[in-house]
Amino acid sequence: MVGLEVGEGLAVITIDRPRARNAIAPATMDELDRALDEAEGARALVIRGAGDRAFVSGGDLKELASIRTEDAAVAMAMRMRGICDRLAGFPGPVIAALNGHALGGGAEVAVAADIRVAAADIKIGFTQSKLAIMPAWGGAERLAALVGRGRALLLAGTGTVLDAAEAERIGLVDRVLPRESFEAGWRSLAGSLAGRPAQATKHVMSGAATAEEAARAFARLWVADEHWAAAERAMNRGK
Repeated sequence: MVGLEVGEGLAVITIDRPRARNAIAPATMDELDRALDEAEGARALVIRGAGDRAFVSGGDLKELASIRTEDAAVAMAMRMRGICDRLAGFPGPVIAALNGHALGGGAEVAVAADIRVAAADIKIGFTQSKLAIMPAWGGAERLAALVGRGRALLLAGTGTVLDAAEAERIGLVDRVLPRESFEAGWRSLAGSLAGRPAQATKHVMSGAATAEEAARAFARLWVADEHWAAAERAMNRGK
């Protein structure tokens, strides 16, 4: 199942399939689409897996074993790629909270987010090559954008699995947190990003805004009561 929690501008999507290590099945895709529909309007979004063993362990091979034709494989790949594209295109910041291992398709879901926060004991890898296939959900392109084409080809071409520290070193993971403080840590970070400034900043960083649109996004924040309340606190600090 896929759960959704919404509050204070933050939407949290949880993939909860413990018997399948949170693997993606066709029904999971339908539930993810519905959760994304219901998350519209949130200022930030988190996607995570339930438990502490797996973020997403990839596609559910038992559920997907009936796909035996090229056209059916194309349809499945495009279906899940569309969901990852929705994650990447969400208006506010998207955080992948890597509570457990992110392997194969799970790594593709992770790189669809803007930010990846990992527990220190997780592993991440584009392991599709071990099944004689390749990333099909947009992950190859997103991985190359994150770590460079050569390194991405090495990782995806060999199926190398990285620990959290190495993934952070090469820029595949943005922040690593101790397991004992992981839940509180990603929630604190997500709460900080669930504000209008981060949403506006993401829009400008996407390259979709002209210089004037970027200035107007800034100006709308400048004239808002929230800005002046914060400015007042800053100006009076230490008095």
